[in-house]
Amino acid sequence: MAILQLEIKLNYMINFLRKYSNQINGYFFILPAVLIISLFGIFPVFFGMYMSIHKWKVFKGRFLGFENYEKILGDISSFWLFIFGLLLMIFSYWFWSEYKNKLKNLFLVFIISIISLIISLIIINYSWAIMMKKGDEDFLYSLIYVFYYSFFAITIEVGLGLLIAYSLYQKIKGKQFFQMILLFPYITPAVMGGAVFFIIFGRADNSLLNQFIGFFGFEPQIWLFDKRTLSEIFFGVKIKGFFAGPSLALTTSIFYGVWSYTGYYAIILLAGLSIIPSDLYEAAKSEGASRWQTFTKITIPLLMPIIFFLLLTGFINSFQAFNHILVMQTASAGETMDVVTIEIFDHFWDRVKFGYAAAEGVVLFVILNVLAISQYVIFRKRLSYD
Repeated sequence: MAILQLEIKLNYMINFLRKYSNQINGYFFILPAVLIISLFGIFPVFFGMYMSIHKWKVFKGRFLGFENYEKILGDISSFWLFIFGLLLMIFSYWFWSEYKNKLKNLFLVFIISIISLIISLIIINYSWAIMMKKGDEDFLYSLIYVFYYSFFAITIEVGLGLLIAYSLYQKIKGKQFFQMILLFPYITPAVMGGAVFFIIFGRADNSLLNQFIGFFGFEPQIWLFDKRTLSEIFFGVKIKGFFAGPSLALTTSIFYGVWSYTGYYAIILLAGLSIIPSDLYEAAKSEGASRWQTFTKITIPLLMPIIFFLLLTGFINSFQAFNHILVMQTASAGETMDVVTIEIFDHFWDRVKFGYAAAEGVVLFVILNVLAISQYVIFRKRLSYD
């Protein structure tokens, strides 16, 4: 009887394995990737959250609850109000793009979108003012600085990379050589590249860049040592807050980001161009379409999934920019180059406040997720994977 039951169980197990063999094999194949992502991706996020609610200096201390977040944000409810304002702003764009062609009453759609946008701006301004008044001003300003860095760096990198890729896509000699040259900045170690840029953008009148701009009659600049904002340099107007723009020192680090990543983006976009059917260009040419029309009506739409991927990953990576900025930092530039990663590193390494630094990282994690959502909402109608 026992042997019969054992045979029945074995037969059931064998039939089960035969029936679901493909699924089981698939799970075994993805198991290493799941373990690696869980260990080095998911676990650190939750462990960081755990650290953030403790007083953690090398070793775990007492439980603090949300005390670290209170110190950073001043008022946690204001932070979530700020996040709500961002989401409401995203909603205003989504509502307009989704219903402007679906509803007959276009005026109503416009009014709802505008009112949502205005309310979101009021909420964002109000909540940010409270956080700046009560919270960690250095950390909050670092979010502004890293937004400057990310926005300008990624916009220029992807835009310039697209132009370079489109140029290399044409029938030119030495295409492989140029592709190889484009990757050199990307594979250059950030510390070494930052050190070279530190020399090029030196404050001395005889530095390489100052000598170069001197040929065109421009006055020498102190570049990495200049904490003046671009609005003050170009217009002579001192503006405080978000609309002041990046300092010249931070702008210099943006130049490094553009130099380092533009070639990498160009290579990826060039690979995307190579899979666009040539029949489309030939058909457009036969219809009398200009180069600009084929570029805007064929190339850009078909490259949009790749462009979206580069913008999303680039925006996230640029928010985590650290190595070259640390190398290029100067005391004369003050805190204008203290992007959020520098601020987190300062609390983690110099001040040995592991829990406080972890809380800053969690705040950054939340903001990055909201920004990722906003990018998807903006580009989703332009994405086509067919």
